[in-house]
Amino acid sequence: MRYEGSLYRPPSEAYSLIVQATIGCTHNKCTFCSMYKDKRFRVRSTDEIIEDFQIGRERYKYVKRIFIADGDALAIKAEELIKILSFIKEKFPECERVGIYGSPKAILSKNNQELEKLRSLGLGIIYLGVESGSEKILKAINKGVTREEMVKAGKKVVEAGIELSITLISGIGGKIDSYEHAIESAKIINEINPNYVGLLTLIVEEGTPLYEDVQNGEFDLLSPKEVLLETKKMVENLNVENCVFRSNHASNYVALKGTLSQDKDLILSQIEEGLQIANLEEKDLFRRL
Repeated sequence: MRYEGSLYRPPSEAYSLIVQATIGCTHNKCTFCSMYKDKRFRVRSTDEIIEDFQIGRERYKYVKRIFIADGDALAIKAEELIKILSFIKEKFPECERVGIYGSPKAILSKNNQELEKLRSLGLGIIYLGVESGSEKILKAINKGVTREEMVKAGKKVVEAGIELSITLISGIGGKIDSYEHAIESAKIINEINPNYVGLLTLIVEEGTPLYEDVQNGEFDLLSPKEVLLETKKMVENLNVENCVFRSNHASNYVALKGTLSQDKDLILSQIEEGLQIANLEEKDLFRRL
């Protein structure tokens, strides 16, 4: 396959055939993000994209899932996405699902009929980086969209019958806005009611604006215990149905998984177990001091 620069994909697309339809990210200005910094956003020609899928077809006999990269590939014009998905549907009849990253602006740029057409051609899931439900925090991290746009975009995907997976970041509000992040993130999940919620934990990457804020003492990172308390507050306020909740990324301190709302008590008990361990570790640290 022909790839440009570093390649990123959701954890659930680990075994998918990945083809770059776009290079980089349309926004690429979030204060916490170090991805795609080696690229300037552009859309590859449809002919190039289809050529890569043809290479994939010749190389792999069975392809269960396909992921269309890079960041915000949904920004491609609807008519071109229709050509790409039509080719996939014809050449990869065994493919069960096609996934793609979509920003709120890219989602909102498509009308309902276009999204439904993409779904009918095999687009099965859109990954949306919400990060936080707080308007204040979205502005602070330079997300480039408002909370209202985020909600509208999420609901639009759900209404089109396409599965929606949203990502949130624990600790993205720092110590000062941890409570607001927890409460407002729960609210936005409740409003959208996505199929999947993935909770990551903030990792500050060198070279990002947020890294400079941490170094300058302008942003206070949460401790593992504070992250768990923030997560507990968020989960306590969730009220969704048939939503798969996962917090089992390498960045997370405690692996959480379940389906809301039926597994809410189970998830909270998993958090409590993590808090008990964190409390013991704090006591041990105090004794050693």
